[in-house]
Amino acid sequence: MNIPNGVWPTMITPFTDGGEVDYEALGRLVDWYIAEGVHGLFAVCQSSEMFFLSLKERESIARFVVEKAAGRVPVIASGHISDGFEQQAEELRRMAATGVEAVVIVSNRLAGPDESDEIWLSRAQQLIEAVPDVPFGIYECPYPYKRLMTPRMLSWCADTGRFWFLKDTCCDLSKIAERLDAVKGSPLKIFNANSATLLESLRLGAAGFSGVMANFHPDLYVRLTERWREELEAAETIQAFVGAASLIELQMYPVNAKYHLQSLGLPLSIRCRSKDAGAFAENHRLEVNQLDALYRLVKGRLEAAVSDIVR
Repeated sequence: MNIPNGVWPTMITPFTDGGEVDYEALGRLVDWYIAEGVHGLFAVCQSSEMFFLSLKERESIARFVVEKAAGRVPVIASGHISDGFEQQAEELRRMAATGVEAVVIVSNRLAGPDESDEIWLSRAQQLIEAVPDVPFGIYECPYPYKRLMTPRMLSWCADTGRFWFLKDTCCDLSKIAERLDAVKGSPLKIFNANSATLLESLRLGAAGFSGVMANFHPDLYVRLTERWREELEAAETIQAFVGAASLIELQMYPVNAKYHLQSLGLPLSIRCRSKDAGAFAENHRLEVNQLDALYRLVKGRLEAAVSDIVR
């Protein structure tokens, strides 16, 4: 199965008040994403707090999401956090065994910030040989440092035929254009993680969106990625909203995302392992509430515009 274009949320991990993974809430969350129209799920990523999960938990979460999605949408997963090669290969093999469509390599795990692209490529070759017959993705995770893929590196990945997905975090339209050219004609698709550049990246040929804000307003991202060619005015309106709205990810994420989802009626706690939910102050709640109110205004405007066209 090829990776479909569209919206791939970077999934959060719900925790119980006791700090364990809350699988009941996770199941409800999977259903919510799918009901919002997303095209795939990116489980076990930084939004999932993967650096604060054991390998057993990462493996269990990926398997659970695959089973809960039940073929309704494809699932990919990372959980690739180790430094040593053998540990990395074991992580990737175990994630592949969960049934995900592709296993996502974290780009900064294959070489240090002072090591060359040649070292990265050499280690990537070793990894794909150590984990045969498995499709891969790449995630330019910003922690512990961001290693951006060069066009040459992406061209190499594309030529292997083993890479299907890039979660692009360069936030630079000129770089995105170069990357799209580097992977042209291959199975490797580029998904922009940056809301502010999304519409223009779609015009350049990006496959869709995979980012934090699909935990807040996935329906708008779905509409933008699916209908930007036909609904030009609506696309500009959505882009103006999502670009500005994405600033909230700088404020106590993923606690604020869990608070937002809780306000929608999803049965999950705001507890996190990566952030102290006790520091989620009244102003943080107000920011989410006010953003949600603005979202409803934008939705109302879009729906009114559709009604006018129908009449």
